[in-house]
Order: sequence, then structure tokens, then C-alpha cells
Amino acid sequence: MINFEFVRTSTVKNAIAALSKTPGAQFIAGGTNLVDLMKKGVAAPKRLIDINSLPLRDITSDSKGILIGALALNSEVAEHPLIKNKLSLLAKALDAGASAQLRNMATIGGNILQRTRCSYFNDSTMPCNKREPGSGCGAKNGYHRMHAVFGASDKCIAVHPSDMCVALAALDAVVHTAGPKGERKVLFADFHRLPGDNPELDHHLQPGELITGIYVPANSFNKQHYLKIRDRASYAFALVSVAVALEVTDGIIKNAKLSMGGVAHKPWRLISTEQFLVGKAASKETFTEAAAVAMTGAVGLTHNRFKIKMGKAAVREALLQAIR
Repeated sequence: MINFEFVRTSTVKNAIAALSKTPGAQFIAGGTNLVDLMKKGVAAPKRLIDINSLPLRDITSDSKGILIGALALNSEVAEHPLIKNKLSLLAKALDAGASAQLRNMATIGGNILQRTRCSYFNDSTMPCNKREPGSGCGAKNGYHRMHAVFGASDKCIAVHPSDMCVALAALDAVVHTAGPKGERKVLFADFHRLPGDNPELDHHLQPGELITGIYVPANSFNKQHYLKIRDRASYAFALVSVAVALEVTDGIIKNAKLSMGGVAHKPWRLISTEQFLVGKAASKETFTEAAAVAMTGAVGLTHNRFKIKMGKAAVREALLQAIR
């Protein structure tokens, strides 16, 4: 780990100014991802700006939705009455992610911005276009069991690791930001990027911007579930995960939102599956057909082809669990 400058700030305005003054500076809150990357030599910020004193921890609601401050802890959000009562899908996804110790440190904003857990990205001796553009993708011709079956490119096949983000994608969340040019609102579906030719770019934050909160619009979903399939019951990243939010009336699906984790460089919305489900009976037969639609276009490699079959089974099971 290289020497770095450490500063604290107590206002959003000062935090943005401090970031803008030093090229290569980064914000730090819980540090559950950034500190690991610094220890491995993958990240080497010249300045760390501690934002823990910013007034961004509140969880509030109005008739149109719920606003979650970017510095709210994952554990706080998962246990908050508003979230458990109105956004149970989000609470379930948060509970499925990491250990209790990490959830007590990690923030909502940091969770959104966490980088891939690809072993080639985390090993500075291996080629990785995300870590060092132009060096190649070690995973593509190496061991890629955990890697993407949707949206990958020749430059990168890594997946986004967050459980929370899979739920937020299904819930049509909106990312609130502040930066040198003012405040912005970005649809969650548009926030993260696919790798394309620039896998080093994970998201669409502009230079100097800070995530200030996540807004989840009110909904009428009465059936929600988060399913995570992993190698061990705790502390493991998803091989495949599925977030399901349904509005079911008299056995008929009136509205459906689904997304998957562990399969792409970003949370993967299943738009075609959503469209297929609307107007159909909430039944095993419907869900079996929907699962096949969900994995249309998936492309597996030598070690991760199993994700296509697993993905179909996971989508079907998540839908079944949602209506129980």
C-alpha cells in the first residue's frame, strides 16, 4: 500500500471540492472494498476523503417512494421498518450479501460502487483490461467459472458482485448524485455499464460526483423474493441470483420486475421475461416458460456453461417462492 493523504469533510460541497483538487483522489466510507484493493495494490489513491460525517444516513419516505441516504449502512437499511414493510425484496437481498460484520460497515453508496471480485482483476501479476486497459483478459482463456454469460465482451467477462444492486435494478431505483455541475438523478438501470471496449469504466458517474442517495419509487408489488445460489451458505458471492417483484391479483400477474446477479457486468434486467409474464396466470407452467425466456441469448464458456441451466432453474424457483 502506497502513502496517501487522508482528509475528513463534513459537507457535500466540501467533499466534492476536496475530490476535485487532487487527481486520483477517492471517497471512503466503510472501506470494505476499497481498502482490500489498496492492500493488493489494485487501487492506489493519492488522497482518501472520509465522508462518514456527511448528513447522508437518513431513510425517509413520502407518497411517491423511499429515499435512502448513501451513507446508511447495509445492516441499518435491511432492518429498517420502512424497508422491511414496503421493500422486502431489498431487505432480503441485503441480508444475503456478505457477513454481518461487513454489513455493519458497508454503506449503500459503497455497495453500488464496489468493483468486481474477479480473481484476475484482484491479482496484479495477471493480465486484466479492467485493472490495466490493453493488458488482456486473463479470465477468458483461464478459469472463469464465476464469470458472465450475458453482456460480456472480448475485453472483459467479469460480473458485478452486489446482491443489493440486483434488487434495486428490479425495483426501478434512481441514483441521486451531486457534483461540480450540480445534482443529477440517474435511473439505476442506466447507472452501471457493460464492459464493451472500456471495462475499466464500471458506471456512469461523472468526474467529481458523489452518490448522495437512492430513491425507490412506490409500487404495488405484493409478491417479492430474492434467491441466491452460491457455493456455501454464507459469505460467498452469487453464482446466480434472481430478484422477483410481482403484482398478482386473482392469480393473474398484473406487473412483473425481474433481474439477475452473477451473470453480467451489471445487474441484468429480464425485460423480455417481464413482458412475457404480464397477463398470465401465476403458475408453475407459466414460470417454466418464463425461465426459458430469461436465459435466451446467454453465452457460456468452458467453465461457466452450467450457469445457463442453473439460471433457468433459479428464475423458475424464485418465481415460485415469490407466490408462496
